[in-house]
Amino acid sequence: MLQPTYITGEIASESMDYKHFSHPHNLIIHRVYELGQQVNCSGCDSSCDNTTTAVHACHQCNFFLHDHCANAGRYVKHPSHQPHPLILLPHPTYAGGSFICNACGHPGKSFSYCCTLCEFDLHVGCAFLPVTVTHQAHQHELSLFYGVPVVPRRGSNTDLEYCNICRKVLEGRHWAYSCQKCEFNLHTACATTEVVPGLYHDDSPACGAAEGKSSVADGGGGGGNVVEVELTEEDLIQLYRLQMLAQSMASLSTTG
Repeated sequence: MLQPTYITGEIASESMDYKHFSHPHNLIIHRVYELGQQVNCSGCDSSCDNTTTAVHACHQCNFFLHDHCANAGRYVKHPSHQPHPLILLPHPTYAGGSFICNACGHPGKSFSYCCTLCEFDLHVGCAFLPVTVTHQAHQHELSLFYGVPVVPRRGSNTDLEYCNICRKVLEGRHWAYSCQKCEFNLHTACATTEVVPGLYHDDSPACGAAEGKSSVADGGGGGGNVVEVELTEEDLIQLYRLQMLAQSMASLSTTG
């Protein structure tokens, strides 16, 4: 399995304020304790009190970003969606104003990595999930799978898999962490409660999740070093327009 290629856009400089592509005003960089209040990240809709790094703020608009959301690459080549690149969008382009993440199955209304042609979307945090995690509920390392690895069970007439933490169904089309040796499976959210947000990115050569029933450790995928490339604003706009044009042409061909 190929490792994701991350292509960066505007990265926060060392100055105390800077311009982010998703917001019209300059953002001021703070530590969480300097804010004096509990705030939510406008990029991932989660609390900013769970980070030990910086928070980027526009106080007049009540707009805040985790450091890892503010510095997320503008364009990602992700192994879970190899046909097309994923573009970081500040807001969903769908008529309903929200998207359903193809990784976890949960809705989102803020930042997403999107392929408009395939209507494929990822939360920022899901796009950078670690390939392997450890969890106190299990003695072995758990590997990330782009789809639940269903293991046929003798005497069972169902192929449903259940999360070993919350006991809810694991949808086969969504990602999961698994120890196949023990048939131990977890939702991505259940598996990463002990992982610090912003530390998902893995620069190791073995980075790359698995599909189907083989994991990276079993030889089901390989990887390479992360490659970062500068992409201009004009390049990103052109790439997005091409995706939108292809999507429109595909819609016309199906309705014509």
